Amino acid sequence: MTSEVAAPAVKFSPAELTEFLDKAFPQMHALGRAYFIDEILPGKAIVRLKAGDVHLRPGGTVSGPSLMALVDYAAYVVLLGNMGLHALAVTTNININFLRKAEAGEMIATCRILKGGKRLVVMDCEITREGSDDLIAHATATYSIPPASFKG
Repeated sequence: MTSEVAAPAVKFSPAELTEFLDKAFPQMHALGRAYFIDEILPGKAIVRLKAGDVHLRPGGTVSGPSLMALVDYAAYVVLLGNMGLHALAVTTNININFLRKAEAGEMIATCRILKGGKRLVVMDCEITREGSDDLIAHATATYSIPPASFKG
């Protein structure tokens, strides 16, 4: 017996997913709303970080932890937006390469599902600055989806 995994298909609008995430993870915006969902497309999501002072490191550039949080958020958005509400899905791996300074401003993460399975979803994320095509960071992220019988 084989089990087919459905191809990614948009299941939620940015507004619907934002509402869900605000309820499930209110801590994401504890210091004020900074992460926004721009688009959810088949197999892809575009998420934005409006980097404020709390996201900057000495020298006025966006900090590595803030960029990693953007990757994690974008990966979660593309997973939920395309594969359904798996609130208990967890990050199992993030690998990020910082390619150039992230000057203060709005960071855009474009995240794509590379492979979606029953238990693991692997995604590719690219971060650029609003108004530029220069790649600031490249990351891969893997999420684990708990079995359907898991009740948390």
